[in-house]
Amino acid sequence: MPAWLGVLEAVVAALVLVVLAILLLAVRRRWLARQGGTFECSARLRASHPSGGWALGVARYNGEMLEWFRFFSYAFRPRLSLRRTDVRVLESRDPDPVEALALYEGQRVLTLTGREPAGPAGRWELAMDPDSMTGLLAWLEAAPPGLAPSPY
Repeated sequence: MPAWLGVLEAVVAALVLVVLAILLLAVRRRWLARQGGTFECSARLRASHPSGGWALGVARYNGEMLEWFRFFSYAFRPRLSLRRTDVRVLESRDPDPVEALALYEGQRVLTLTGREPAGPAGRWELAMDPDSMTGLLAWLEAAPPGLAPSPY
């Protein structure tokens, strides 16, 4: 068997693995979207990082939970889960110039606090477009009577 044939087999095998990896990411994204209520949402995972520590992702509403998934991950479990009744909105702001480099254009930063362990002092920062932010605030306000804390 010629040596070039072995090299060709290795190249084809590597290409098949790359295509399978990309296909798995697409299948995961499709699975998340089929569950309904998904939107692009970045999350700050490391507040102490100089560039902001932002990770691109997708969030979805799942009953009383807001679940956040990394965009480039193979995990089918959410990286962050926030219960609607445990979350309060602290502020909404435009990203600073350094943060803006790591986020999608037009996104705003929403600072949340709650009971579940997360970032420093139980705070999370999520970045999303204004339409998604309006939807999230409406979802927080729409909790059953007596269970919803004021989102502001």
